[in-house]
Amino acid sequence: MNLINSYKNWRKYRETYNELARLTRRELDDLGINRADITKVARSAVAGY
Repeated sequence: MNLINSYKNWRKYRETYNELARLTRRELDDLGINRADITKVARSAVAGY
């Protein structure tokens, strides 16, 4: 069961990271996210999962 949860968390992280990485600088600014913070934001999305 732990392996399944780990995989789900990894998938959620990758999806969040990829979606944020596709945004333009202006779109990220609208969200209040710096491009350098994308990894941190994606990790926090998994922690809240």
